[in-house]
Amino acid sequence: MIRVLSVVSASPAAGAGIHPGDAIVSINGEPVIDEIDYQALIVHPHLEIVLSGPDGTQRAVTVAKSRWDSLGLVLDETVVMKPRHCRNHCVFCFIDQMPPGMRKSLYVKDDDWRLSLMMGNYVTLTNVDDAEFVRILKRNASPLYISVHATDGEVRCRMLRNPNAGNILERLTALKNHGLQFHAQIVLCPGYNDGDVLRKSLEDLAALWPSALSVAIVPIGMTRYRDKLAQIPCVDPEMAARLIEEVATFQEKCLGRFGTRFAFLSDEFYCIAGRDLPEKEIYEDYPQLENGVGMIRQFKDECEEAFRELQAAETPRSSRPVRLLIPTGVSVAPHIERLCSHYAPPWVHAEVVPVANRFFGETITVTGLIVGQDLLRTVEEKEFDAVLISASMLRENTECFLDDMTLEEVRRKIGKPVRIVENTGEAFIRALYQLEDNHE
Repeated sequence: MIRVLSVVSASPAAGAGIHPGDAIVSINGEPVIDEIDYQALIVHPHLEIVLSGPDGTQRAVTVAKSRWDSLGLVLDETVVMKPRHCRNHCVFCFIDQMPPGMRKSLYVKDDDWRLSLMMGNYVTLTNVDDAEFVRILKRNASPLYISVHATDGEVRCRMLRNPNAGNILERLTALKNHGLQFHAQIVLCPGYNDGDVLRKSLEDLAALWPSALSVAIVPIGMTRYRDKLAQIPCVDPEMAARLIEEVATFQEKCLGRFGTRFAFLSDEFYCIAGRDLPEKEIYEDYPQLENGVGMIRQFKDECEEAFRELQAAETPRSSRPVRLLIPTGVSVAPHIERLCSHYAPPWVHAEVVPVANRFFGETITVTGLIVGQDLLRTVEEKEFDAVLISASMLRENTECFLDDMTLEEVRRKIGKPVRIVENTGEAFIRALYQLEDNHE
């Protein structure tokens, strides 16, 4: 059941006598577990709704509406849509590698197919029993975002440390047979799912096209907090370079068969190998951008476009000499340096500073995991007029770093302006030109 918080006046629901505090038991004879069921069922123009009142008494109401009209209910999702917890103990789990003593929310492991459908979260489907999987098929939940890692059942069970993880290929095939689509993810763990295992996974997933829309391959991220965890080697430059070549060959084969390259490597592999990034067309429509696939290429292209527009416009801008300090992740630092060299105006001295991540460990090289204390340590002996930091360093919709240091604390300790730059090329170019639409 799902409880009604409020009813829109003059709506079909109000006309049918549905009240706040009622709970929806079923619609047209089908139980309503959560908003997924609710949204799927209310598209029908004739609804028979069974309600349970605050006292537990049940009654039925009938609603007639056009197919696309809203029913007019605001639902209480606090219980029924509470994220479902992960049942795996993955050898690569980042949460298991978090330092102790951080806020509780950082240790929560969710693995909820409903959030995959609504928000694009990656899920393993290992906490979905047969009845719930039938509900996924019945509700046409598509596209889903699925952490596959390996199509070989034994390898997947070993990686997820879950004896129930081996039926992934069977379930992906069922999605295809029911006309549902999904994007896939493979976290590459050397010694587990590389080599022949990876090649098999890619071929198995390609065989499910066009139900399988794309697959992203990302390297395992390892912090220094792995004492009691499986020992896994990092992806080294040689392995990264070899993988780039193999995936490029696989992409060409898929392009000829399907008209899409299908498989994409995250930017980190190119950074590790010291290789140039592929051109824009290689990423097609950026289907795996949130996995860090093509993020740097898109950023560079946005910078180029924003620079052209800025040069064409008669935008008032400062020409006062200024020294900007740009702390960034170690892996992306060379790319940011080249952008500054190419686009920074003559009166701006932009120094890009790679931030060694001592909080999580120096194997962590991405900008989004830079914490306040490492940022302060990196800039403390530098000379500058202002600091530009990527918004990705801060928790979404907050002004806190992952170590719970606040932006205000950082600004106070630095004693100079600290400007937050959104993670777009346009915002970066405007920040270089001191056009004050970034956050101070």
